[in-house]
Amino acid sequence: MTQEIRNFTLNFGPQHPAAHGVLRLVLEMDGEVVQRADPHVGLLHRGTEKLAESKPYNQSIGYMDRLDYVSMMCNEHAYVRAIEKLMGIEAPERAQYIRTMFDEVTRILNHLMWIGSNGLDLGAMAVFLYAFREREELMDCYEAVSGARMHATYYRPGGVARDLPDSMPKYRESPWRKGSELKRVNEWREGSMLDFLDAFCADFPRRVDEYETLLTDNRIWKQRTVGIGVVPVEKALAWGMTGPMLRGSGLAWDLRKKQPYAAYDKVDFDIPVGVQGDCYDRYLVRVEEMRQSNRIIQQCVKWLRANPGPVMVRNFKVAPPRRAEMKDDMEALIHHFKLFTEGYSVPAGEAYAAVEAPKGEFGAYIVSDGANKPFRLKLRAPGFAHLSSMDAIVRGHMLPDVVAMIGTYDIVFGEIDR
Repeated sequence: MTQEIRNFTLNFGPQHPAAHGVLRLVLEMDGEVVQRADPHVGLLHRGTEKLAESKPYNQSIGYMDRLDYVSMMCNEHAYVRAIEKLMGIEAPERAQYIRTMFDEVTRILNHLMWIGSNGLDLGAMAVFLYAFREREELMDCYEAVSGARMHATYYRPGGVARDLPDSMPKYRESPWRKGSELKRVNEWREGSMLDFLDAFCADFPRRVDEYETLLTDNRIWKQRTVGIGVVPVEKALAWGMTGPMLRGSGLAWDLRKKQPYAAYDKVDFDIPVGVQGDCYDRYLVRVEEMRQSNRIIQQCVKWLRANPGPVMVRNFKVAPPRRAEMKDDMEALIHHFKLFTEGYSVPAGEAYAAVEAPKGEFGAYIVSDGANKPFRLKLRAPGFAHLSSMDAIVRGHMLPDVVAMIGTYDIVFGEIDR
């Protein structure tokens, strides 16, 4: 008796919890082994690039936060730098240091989210709770400078929206937190934001050690990640990979070192690289990146303490005058009115600006025709390039390894579908 054995097609996601929201993977399976993987994207397409064409430049900064919505300020940074390139303006030095510091705060936020959710995907439940403990502290920094925990709209062409605050939000008394417990949780928050970050940075390496205790030598974690999803460095370059995906394969490519921007050429840090190019190496790279980001934040805090100064260019065509001036001076009032109704016109031309976002190279390419809104905006999302390699990498792996691979890409669909 002859029996025909055929591959079967399996829909992985978008409902699957490891599909990170809206990924639909059509898998062709031979038993438990993946023969082909076809990623279907576009389920979170919101037309960000098209929407930006109908709005003054400043009104699109908020859209950038909503692209890769776990590394918000890094997206803003690329967009704002592209506008600054076109206009030929440069943010004051203090603003450059603030941007550098918040880019690194954002990198830690992103990697904490990644280590928590990737652990959860692969069955390590506790890490998620540990990672979110620290994430909560840094979210308060976002809230202190911008009023929003996630979508900050803090970077502006010419600098940042406002200087760092002298106080931090404090926990209020509640049935769960009172007396000595309330005093303990508010201990870091008694001083300024720089005091808070100092205290956080002093404590953070010990917290990273805790994540490593849970995962690095955990034999189940190693069984799920060692030798899985190996990306040779030549292939990584051919697929256009950047960030930890490329550095995990052994190439020390980091825009912060190779094409420095903001204040990265004035701070000291190392670039961690992997050896094997598998999921485990990429995990180690990201963990070490958190430690290096911590170092950069400490250096920025030290510099910002010693160097007060302006955080926005004094150019009323781009930045609004202070409110006190506006109420006193007719010309300042006119500038304010024109800026908030019409925006500013950017000289005709084109510019591309890229930043080393936590996931890789995030770039904004703007074409201006001299109007107050972009003629064309194109965003280069690192996750989009990474996802294109899915089929080639997971062939021959088992179904659970697909989950490990999706996790190691650090995929966020806001930026992929745009």
